[in-house]
Amino acid sequence: MMNIRNIAIIAHVDHGKTTLVDKILHTARVFRDNQDTGDLIMDSNDLERERGITIFSKNAAVIYNDVKINVIDTPGHSDFGGEVERVLKMADGVILLVDAFEGPMPQTRFVLQKALQLNLKPIVVINKVDKPNCRPDEVHDAVFELFFNLDATEEQLDFPTFYGSGKNGWFNDSLTEREDILPLMDGILKYVPEPKVNEGPLQMQITSLDYSSFLGRIAVGKVTRGSIKESQPIALVQTDGSIKKSRVKELYVFEGMGKRKVTEVVAGDLCAVVGLEDFNIGDTICDAETPEALPVISVDEPTMSMLFSINTSPFFGKDGKFVTSRHLRDRLIKETEKNLALRVEDTDSADSFLVYGRGILHLGVLIETMRREGYELTVGQPQVLVKTVDGKKHEPYENLVVDVPADFSGKVIDLVTQRKGEMLVMESKGEMQHLEFDIPSRGLIGLRSQMLTNTAGEAVMAHRFNEYKPWKGIIPGRNNGVLISKNQATTTAYSIDKLQDRGSFFVDPGEEVYVGQIIAEHIKPGDLIVNATEGKKLTNMRASGSDDSVRIIPKIQMTLEECMEYIQDDECIEVTPKIIRLRKTLLNEEERKRQSKSMKA
Repeated sequence: MMNIRNIAIIAHVDHGKTTLVDKILHTARVFRDNQDTGDLIMDSNDLERERGITIFSKNAAVIYNDVKINVIDTPGHSDFGGEVERVLKMADGVILLVDAFEGPMPQTRFVLQKALQLNLKPIVVINKVDKPNCRPDEVHDAVFELFFNLDATEEQLDFPTFYGSGKNGWFNDSLTEREDILPLMDGILKYVPEPKVNEGPLQMQITSLDYSSFLGRIAVGKVTRGSIKESQPIALVQTDGSIKKSRVKELYVFEGMGKRKVTEVVAGDLCAVVGLEDFNIGDTICDAETPEALPVISVDEPTMSMLFSINTSPFFGKDGKFVTSRHLRDRLIKETEKNLALRVEDTDSADSFLVYGRGILHLGVLIETMRREGYELTVGQPQVLVKTVDGKKHEPYENLVVDVPADFSGKVIDLVTQRKGEMLVMESKGEMQHLEFDIPSRGLIGLRSQMLTNTAGEAVMAHRFNEYKPWKGIIPGRNNGVLISKNQATTTAYSIDKLQDRGSFFVDPGEEVYVGQIIAEHIKPGDLIVNATEGKKLTNMRASGSDDSVRIIPKIQMTLEECMEYIQDDECIEVTPKIIRLRKTLLNEEERKRQSKSMKA
């Protein structure tokens, strides 16, 4: 039987997890010497490559010194925490990666807490020691303090530490630079325990899903006891306790970046099972004769909801392939099968669905993925979930961490306190100020863009869900109103030029607009209906002054997440495969006036 080590790599976003996995794959010679692999091999999804973040956890396996190491690369954003929690179940040890300048960040704390609760053996790797101003020794002390605050056991506190630079391709157990990452590879073999194997018949929990258009849905997990064989009859114990009989068609183990077909997998190894029907994450695959379920995986609750509806604008169906409510419903239900932290509920209207997620990024990635697949939809303003505890309204609060140059710290504190945030910590880290706040989740919506504007793009902010606390009262929304298109036509440079002193435009000349579309931000509070489609009246008389060439400021380009943070409750976003437009929910001005009167009454 082969020696096995299962290890997950956890860290805050951008601390270098995927780069480290690249180095492990190269060290174990998974690729031929002349094979061009590029960087960030594990981030295979287009969205991941564009944003430079990991969204889906992935598996790879390498052989080093005759030991098989299963490596699990996990996401770093708290919005994908649901993904991290369940894949940690497959690991026996974790590599905690920490940036040598930033030190432990909120997300480091979140994933480390989960790993310590599962009693996984930690190895700390302090990455990016080649950065200027880095402080590896201070960071090491901060990591120790974090372990201590998270009630780590004596054994967990005695963690080995490695230093290095993933980008330059070296890791060592001291700060001496070298050519390779062999000390870290040896450390994995030395410190990560072999999988604990219990005696008894087969048990395997499904911790993630894979999909292949050829094989259908594939169950991935770790065999915790017994062994699983090809064509073996099994019992599938579902999370609600019901038991289904099934049969294993094919078995695969991970090898390099891909999978290899095998006839049997023994306890301790990770495998992919083909041929099961109607299974979900958290179900247990057991021996057909003696079905015993493993404890169900619990995933943190969603904290935010958004209304997804069909596209009702005058331009619907121009770009997308899937435009009906049935298409939308089927796609959302399919997403909940593999995206554990997502929930979908029907509403009073057959055309709209309430979608619950872990944050703006979590929902934004879903919308962006759907739009690339050819869906058209309208999404409303993100709303936080409110609970009633002892008859009082409670809302989610988050722990917000901001690192910013000292000159801008006053502006940051001012911005966060306006949004009902309370400062907990303020300390200097070199030339940067490190600020920590307790803030309602509502206060974070739209905060990032304002903060970057006020700090000349220097602020680095990170946040994670903390707990539900009493409602904090009204938080001021956007200060400025918007300019709304009066008619449906093509915008002209002549009209936009005349309106530029009224606001900043989201459209360029020559774009098609419709009644009720938001085309610019007003310079004052309150909305204004404008005509941006009027052409210049042509005469054969020349006039000095009116014939100056028009000078148009380029339009403001907003990403999907920025749009989600920008809109107010009477507005929504029209998302199609080619374009993202902002609009009023009610396009007709008379209807909007009627509704605002009835709201006041």
